Amino acid sequence: MLRRLRERQEWQFFAALPRAARSLALAWWAILALRAVLPPLFALAMGVLVAAVVSGSSLRAPLAAAGFVFVLLQVLGPLHKALSSNLGSRLAAWLYDRLTGACVRPPGIGHLEDPRLTGDLTVARDFDLGMTGPPMDINMDFIADGLVHLFTGLACALALFGYSWWAPLVLASAWLSTHWLLRESAVWRDRNTEEVREAQRHADYAYRLAVDPPAAKELRLFGLADWVLARFVERRTLLFERIYHATRLRERPLALSLLLVTAASLAVFTALALDARAGRLPIGQVVAFAQLAVGVSAIAFGGMSWALDGGAAPVVAVGRLEPAMAGAGALSPPPSSPRSAAGLPAREVRFRGLGFAYPGSDRPVLDGLDLVIPAGSSLAIVGQNGAGKTTLAKLLCRLYDPTRGSIEVDGVDLRELGIEEWRARVTAVFQDFTRFERSLRDNVAPGGAPDADVLAALADAGAAGLAGLDTPLARGYPGGTDLSGGQWQRVALARALCAVRRGAGLVLLDEPTAQLDVRGEAEIFDRILAATRNVTTILISHRFSTVRHADRIAVIEHGRVLELGSHDELMAARGRYRTMFELQAKRFAADTDEEGAAYVSLA
Repeated sequence: MLRRLRERQEWQFFAALPRAARSLALAWWAILALRAVLPPLFALAMGVLVAAVVSGSSLRAPLAAAGFVFVLLQVLGPLHKALSSNLGSRLAAWLYDRLTGACVRPPGIGHLEDPRLTGDLTVARDFDLGMTGPPMDINMDFIADGLVHLFTGLACALALFGYSWWAPLVLASAWLSTHWLLRESAVWRDRNTEEVREAQRHADYAYRLAVDPPAAKELRLFGLADWVLARFVERRTLLFERIYHATRLRERPLALSLLLVTAASLAVFTALALDARAGRLPIGQVVAFAQLAVGVSAIAFGGMSWALDGGAAPVVAVGRLEPAMAGAGALSPPPSSPRSAAGLPAREVRFRGLGFAYPGSDRPVLDGLDLVIPAGSSLAIVGQNGAGKTTLAKLLCRLYDPTRGSIEVDGVDLRELGIEEWRARVTAVFQDFTRFERSLRDNVAPGGAPDADVLAALADAGAAGLAGLDTPLARGYPGGTDLSGGQWQRVALARALCAVRRGAGLVLLDEPTAQLDVRGEAEIFDRILAATRNVTTILISHRFSTVRHADRIAVIEHGRVLELGSHDELMAARGRYRTMFELQAKRFAADTDEEGAAYVSLA
């Protein structure tokens, strides 16, 4: 039973409060308890005051006691509200700290691409944006009020034992049953289900389309603004319908609740009236016990409400994500004495029987791939979308480990090398490279480098004179500027070339010039080959006019190497490479390739 109790999300939520801010949590609980006992104390004080009036006794002490309790009731509410706001902010910050650590700490990236973690990741990432409920600093006040009402009702019931043993039991049972029937019977069963999380993902997607800049052009160009707005409203409506379905009053529970509380209240107040009429109960006690009997009803208006459910959801999500992400993003640990990666690769990079499937998928992206890349050479990889080209780059960076087979560098399995040491030997430009909102210097050398290396890398990438090294590459900063897509790609290439100057021995280029025109791409690739003449270079591109410059070209299909050779060798073989090359060339003049160079007849 204790284990099941600890697994409940409300338990996990309250356990997180002292971990987020111990002193604030203790103060929050202390004031909550004090606020809960003040209403029954006020009822008792009023009973004493009435008794003093009836008996003609001095009113000084009863009035002072009642006034003191009343003032505390007025003061503690706003104070508790401020504490709740601060505690909620600290809890949100603590959750974001844990989520950020869970996302960036694993050495691989499988946890960020695992569809099984998407629901929890959405809840944990966006809980404080007000999309599905109040932000945590506001939510904590709702939670506090709900608990104050619940504990006030229980405290009133406890004080009512001064009248009789049965009255508090009857009233508390009736109001607790009402509370359960109208709220708790549904809240914990219907909220935070997979359906709710799915609706939240859809609503979030429509929201991102509407507010994020990348989609703005297409929304307007294709007249999709009304569609996005309608989709957002529809998904948000569906989301809230599913979330609040649990708290809707239902005919049978409502009727039963009314019957229970009516019967219990009639029993208790009839007994009080009879005892007062018979003289068995002084008027002061009648006033006090009547107020306490009314106060027991607070049980039904507090407790584990929707606010607690909404606040607990991200706590539970983060708690689940931490171990799940650690496992999904883990890589095979290196041996106790990992091999040195210094100077690698010096001879070759070899893929031996390589197989890989992404998390949550049974379809292998790579299936028995064999390939050898001599050190210091350039290899271009081509193939249809989904053939596994980018996956090879991820595996070489050790963002994933193969599910079978191995990647060997100079005969050493990558898993035998220290992860950070190997990554220091690798640099890459991915198609979705990051645009850091930092200075040009920091974008080219995020880990730091002498200005001479940064400037040389920019020149090698054709980006000399783009901006001052201290210029922020975002318009939101003083003196900042933004770059075109092609300029950003040159900066990303300079980032890789700067890493080569700092000692990287393997360069991975995954569609590195997709936003440049054909001649610009050819020029950049020639620059890259010149700057990486003694470095192993792997280029992934769909433009055959560029890949033809590589020493060798590998055609990958169905997770394996289908063809391998130089451009001339593959064209002479009249296989898949030549078919793709000629299909692409048809978009240009029949007697020229993409660069305007004359074709060589192979007939």
